[in-house]
Amino acid sequence: MPFFPTAPVRIQPYFGYRNEERLFITARALRSRDSSFAKSGKWRAMRTMMGQFASHEVEGLPVELEIAAPGQQSQRHQGVTDKEGFVHFDIRLEGEWPYGEEPEWETVSFHWSNGEGEHCLDGHVLAPGKSTSLGFISDIDDTIIETGITGNFRAVMRNWRRVLMQMPEERILVPGADVFYNALGGGQDHHGQNGHAGDHQRASRRPFFYVSSSPWNLFSYLVTYMKGRGLPLGPIMLRDWGLNRATFGSSSHGAHKRAAIDGILATYPDMKFALIGDDSQGDLTAFADVAASNPGRVRAVFIRKVGEAMSPEELAAKQSLKSANIPLWLGEGYEEGRKFLASIGLLEDDEAQNIVKSVGKGDTEAA
Repeated sequence: MPFFPTAPVRIQPYFGYRNEERLFITARALRSRDSSFAKSGKWRAMRTMMGQFASHEVEGLPVELEIAAPGQQSQRHQGVTDKEGFVHFDIRLEGEWPYGEEPEWETVSFHWSNGEGEHCLDGHVLAPGKSTSLGFISDIDDTIIETGITGNFRAVMRNWRRVLMQMPEERILVPGADVFYNALGGGQDHHGQNGHAGDHQRASRRPFFYVSSSPWNLFSYLVTYMKGRGLPLGPIMLRDWGLNRATFGSSSHGAHKRAAIDGILATYPDMKFALIGDDSQGDLTAFADVAASNPGRVRAVFIRKVGEAMSPEELAAKQSLKSANIPLWLGEGYEEGRKFLASIGLLEDDEAQNIVKSVGKGDTEAA
């Protein structure tokens, strides 16, 4: 039962991304109020968060996406929401769609109608820069936000209490993650301003993509958290949850992450990526498998250690990365990783070659 059954239909846009040939962006039609995560008492916080999960999805809503290339007239593309309220746009770009010099957020516009009339809302699409040759793909839970989940059922339930009763500003940042990520290629991010289709805003110095098995309902929550902690923004690949094996099956977490990473690599065949995760949910083995399946595409792997001894599968993954000459950073905290990055010049070279050549110092391990 939705909390706001009579609320007007609104569109929740998610971050999109593009290359010079295709553009991908998703939105969702919901009958709910706009998300607001101001700090409040625990019961109001719980009501706010329950509202994120009890929203009513709207099926069959026509949605138009307006896009515009630099110096060209805008184009409109038609879509209709599915039974879960999602509308997915995978658009083959016509004409010239060059990149800017640096990574940018490009503004698109969503158009729809509800009982209150015609509506228009901005969305944002990440486009790498002309000189971009290295990007980052990062996990979220226990990589940038503390959850304490290590596979223990009680820990999982404890984390869900945090989600339901703590606003983003109350959640704990993984120590040093903000400085570490900005050293990798973050920096000032101007996303969030209002504009019109075709407008451009500066993004982080290198493109970031986030993959997580959390539900799409937490998108606004996570964006608010990232903004508040000064983390670089980027497209966030989440999951549609349901009461089925696809959501709670033992292989679903890894399968979702793998599909998301494969999609990013396929979109940018000329770029290499560094992968960032933790050892609480099998990221090391998953990343090693990605590297083995995509020779030459993974430049480095960063794993935050939150668990105990490495499993046989993780040891095998470590050996696989070593055999492929892919550096592996293993550390319990980002502080030493930050010092390491500072010691090599804060990664200002074109492909961050110093990451690859120098990982192994401090609390790092060469794969």
